Amino acid sequence: MRTHSDVSNAAVESADVVLSCSVDLASKYPNMEVCLEDEAKILQQDLKDHIERCLSEAKASVLQCKVLLLPCQMTAKVSRDILRSSSDEPCGLRGASIGVFVETDEGLKSLGEIFPISNVIPTFELSVVFKSDKSDCWPSLKSIFDGNNVLKLKPEYKLIKRKLYSSASPVIHEFN
Repeated sequence: MRTHSDVSNAAVESADVVLSCSVDLASKYPNMEVCLEDEAKILQQDLKDHIERCLSEAKASVLQCKVLLLPCQMTAKVSRDILRSSSDEPCGLRGASIGVFVETDEGLKSLGEIFPISNVIPTFELSVVFKSDKSDCWPSLKSIFDGNNVLKLKPEYKLIKRKLYSSASPVIHEFN
């Protein structure tokens, strides 16, 4: 049975083949752009699934909540931004080590790490920092759930990129 990482590896390996084609081969295969778009969609979906798994697994342990509320399509947006941020790297997403964090009143909590390709030594780190929302703008949900067991995330998040083999300062992108 193939796992998500096997699918991701296959997607990346097939993308490598397409990307290494010469211009002559590209003219022979007019649907190559469609294939690249499909590969990007597969990578984005796989990354989205990994982020959701990190959030789900950390819910009871690290975050100590029963319900975790996310803005609509947030993990899809984060995975898309991660792909964009890794596109200018020599190995692309394959060279990434992705840390997932939540910023709460108690400080920064690590939810897990994602290594898109486990047998590749990372060349850069991406840290995704979600922000908890402690506002009282959702009292109707507090009546349904015990208020202490619900954690809501804001739509804003940070993406911090640090190159591991460079003295360059980390780059911080803030998204709304």
